[in-house]
Amino acid sequence: MQHAKKKKLKQLRKWRIRKKVVGTTERPRMSVVFSNEHIYVQFIDDSKGVTVASASTRAKVTPSRETLGANVVSATKVGKLAAEAAKGKGVNKVVFDRRGARYHGKVKALANAAREAGLQF
Repeated sequence: MQHAKKKKLKQLRKWRIRKKVVGTTERPRMSVVFSNEHIYVQFIDDSKGVTVASASTRAKVTPSRETLGANVVSATKVGKLAAEAAKGKGVNKVVFDRRGARYHGKVKALANAAREAGLQF
């Protein structure tokens, strides 16, 4: 499959999911993005169009951020940090948006760590 077609299909899959997954003030959307090197998590209130809280492997508040990458160990740490950041803003329940990624490996590790830290999906 050509790269352009693969990229287009991935974008269509993201749009199809985003039609159904919507964050509100009570339950913001927990959007997870994995690049080749880093992990980013945002808690988004779609009704207001505002990012409530965020965490990543690049954030200055992340301990030992130089050693973190886009792997399962880092996903676990970022999941815990993201849950703490959300709870600090008064968010306990979220809607999980994995942006078309399969629920295994890094995505599953991040979600489980966030659940263990007290977030409800």
